[in-house]
Amino acid sequence: MPLLQFDLIEGRSESEVKALLDTTHDVVVKVFQVPERDRYQIVHENKRYQMIFEDTGLGFERTDNLVMLRIFTSPRSESQKHQFMQELAAALEAKCGIKGTDLMIAYFTNSRDDWSFGFGEAQYFTGTL
Repeated sequence: MPLLQFDLIEGRSESEVKALLDTTHDVVVKVFQVPERDRYQIVHENKRYQMIFEDTGLGFERTDNLVMLRIFTSPRSESQKHQFMQELAAALEAKCGIKGTDLMIAYFTNSRDDWSFGFGEAQYFTGTL
């Protein structure tokens, strides 16, 4: 069950945001093999001056089409994480026009007992899910 938090520079249309979320979810389902309704996504829109993302010396420029994606998830293998990064970059460029230079991804790993899906119960930990 990944929780995805997107930070974007304000100005995208509702249809652009929907395409970004739908495309990302398709890749999550494929690579992490989660159920279709295992979908948890939050979008934060920020003013341009509130997001400073340089290239860490890699030699490229970012645009206002920047997407910062934080993924909170149970442990995933290195190969799954790398596959997700690569497939998401390709899918976002093909379907949303977001260049790879405008995509930044960070994983935050947690355990099954860190999640409650409702009622104050740890369903992921207890085996209900």
